[in-house]
Amino acid sequence: MSPQAARLRLLVLNQYYRPGVEATAHLLTELCEELARDHDVTVITGRLRDYEDEPDYEVCNGVEIVRVHSTSFDRAPLHRRALNYFTYLGRALRRGLRARRPDVVLCMTDPPMVGDVALLVARRFRRPLVVISQDVFPEIAVELRRLTNPVLVRALDILIRWYLRRATRVVAIGETMRMRLEAKGVPPSRLRVIPNWADTSAIVPQERDNAWAREHELVDRFVVMHSGNVGHAQDLETLIRATPTLRDLDGLAVVVVGFGARHAYLESLRDELGADAVRFLPYQPRELLSLSLSSADVHYVGLARGLAGYVVPSRLYGILAAGRPVLVAADPASETAQLVRHVGCGIWVPPGDPAAVGAAIRDLAAGEHDLVAMGRRGREYVEAEAGRDAAFARYRALLEELVHPSAGSARFPAASRRPWRRPRLPR
Repeated sequence: MSPQAARLRLLVLNQYYRPGVEATAHLLTELCEELARDHDVTVITGRLRDYEDEPDYEVCNGVEIVRVHSTSFDRAPLHRRALNYFTYLGRALRRGLRARRPDVVLCMTDPPMVGDVALLVARRFRRPLVVISQDVFPEIAVELRRLTNPVLVRALDILIRWYLRRATRVVAIGETMRMRLEAKGVPPSRLRVIPNWADTSAIVPQERDNAWAREHELVDRFVVMHSGNVGHAQDLETLIRATPTLRDLDGLAVVVVGFGARHAYLESLRDELGADAVRFLPYQPRELLSLSLSSADVHYVGLARGLAGYVVPSRLYGILAAGRPVLVAADPASETAQLVRHVGCGIWVPPGDPAAVGAAIRDLAAGEHDLVAMGRRGREYVEAEAGRDAAFARYRALLEELVHPSAGSARFPAASRRPWRRPRLPR
């Protein structure tokens, strides 16, 4: 917003915020702290597993953080995840309705029904609602076969369509996702595309032979890495099933860094297949990301079949910021597959195909591709198109739209200047 613009009061709802390791927690924290430079920002968030002792209220980097007393069970079992969701939603609604009158209500989609709470709060105060869609629900759960009860699926679909169609603005983090949301009934005039970002000043390319790589004995190996959530959408099963076909590759290391709902299953699958090259490491502190990400020769970015546009892997931008190439296993219509093929920062294979993943790793290890050039192109792209400054400028322009609707849309910057064709929406 312009220097003369009024200081707005923003009320933000999302179950995950700092110090959470979830992507939504990190992205929302960075966004809120940036917006707090110009506005008064209050976040209503929930309790996090392993961080239950965080204070109910604090001010951190200019942001007021209100933590409601939600449950924080292990999210792998669906019934426990649901209990976390509903204890947060109920208490967030209560706090939101009693909050100081905001100028704008904003929410992410974690949990997916938080938009319903945010809409009730926005209507209570007669203020605009901005929904930042990090995934499209319940379609993602149906595609992953996590939800199969048709009555429950229909009920969730109704609840989510209710707020999506009534939000003042809905932010999609990719063009294919924008098309998915439009198909769900979001008016095109209310949709904006603002991709997620990477902090290119905090994540910078490091030498392959660095302290983190030496600590984990990776220097003399060909390292294929996944860094991030170990869940259902990431299709890490394909990567692990591909690994036994590569036993003849001396020095291969497949490193899975992170945690999530599929962690225990994937460890047991590794043991069952005798995939000795696979090792698991916990999430790494943010200050070590440049070193850990740079310790890989190539990063695996998987997206389960059928999820194009329902979820966009935000970890891609951190990988590119570290100057490392990617092996993408995703539907060709996905934003990730299109970006990688256009920029030339990695190679693409179809999702769910261990043979294709294994063959690609074999080619990469044999020097069939210029990994250094791929990494350089990725870094150049993320600096130009997916850095924090570009994303934050778009969010400021979005707030300007809400304050000055007659002129705001004309000032809203394009999400990116990507020359690839608009993808055909997958069925």
